[in-house]
Amino acid sequence: MSWHLVGDTAGFEIDQPVSIDVDGEPVLVVKTNEGFFAVTDTCSHAEVSLAEGTVTDGKIECWLHGAQFDLATGSVLCLPATRPIETYSVRVGNSENKTAVEVSLIKQEQE
Repeated sequence: MSWHLVGDTAGFEIDQPVSIDVDGEPVLVVKTNEGFFAVTDTCSHAEVSLAEGTVTDGKIECWLHGAQFDLATGSVLCLPATRPIETYSVRVGNSENKTAVEVSLIKQEQE
């Protein structure tokens, strides 16, 4: 599994989505009280970035039409979306005197 450094834990605020280009893929990284999550940064309904959306209780709401997705599983929680979004593995560890956040672009299995 190939891992890509996306930042230092100190650079992420709780429930503030951050859009990051990882090898040409738009990835949304979110730090919550439960940990870090990474999903595709594209709403499956409207094909817009989710980075401007709102994060609450482990879900992200698309800013355009209000579709909601579970950050852990990518599952659709609210219409108008009907297709889940991709989720990616995240790991946090020490790297060069920082606490690094890394993402793998291998897609996780959908539940």
